[in-house]
Amino acid sequence: MTSLDTGTIATPLGRFTWFARDRRLVALGFADRRAAMMRRLERRFGDVRLRRGRTSRGLAAALESYARGRTSALDRLAVDAGGTPFQSYVWRALRGIPAGETTTYAAIAKRVGRPTAVRAVGAANAANPVAVVVPCHRVIGTDGKLHGYAGGLARKRRLLDHERRHSG
Repeated sequence: MTSLDTGTIATPLGRFTWFARDRRLVALGFADRRAAMMRRLERRFGDVRLRRGRTSRGLAAALESYARGRTSALDRLAVDAGGTPFQSYVWRALRGIPAGETTTYAAIAKRVGRPTAVRAVGAANAANPVAVVVPCHRVIGTDGKLHGYAGGLARKRRLLDHERRHSG
């Protein structure tokens, strides 16, 4: 059985639920997505035992700071997202997208050395367990439109607008 620390943090951008193991974030998402996060965690770890609130004033402070406009506040948070080697490459590439900017699935595919793997990049993006910190919301379609976001397109737009207002 795997023990995970967990909690919920209210910010001006919404309520976030987080899960951590060994002081590394393993999942983060909007609180209304908690059930989906739990299913993913159970697929990854098997049986999990949750402990309330043992981590991280640092996480709470970083999320609050991000929500209040310091968009680089999440950049240094330690993350253990799991995933396949390909997903890890994609998630690392996502963390390299500056706040306030967007890129496309095709550009990420090129960046990870698999230019024809656009759909696989989309699937890795969708499987990202650490929303906002691994900023999958910064990936858009080649048509310039917003596509897919587990938290909903309205939240994706809100996050992008927030970052554009506070970056640069």
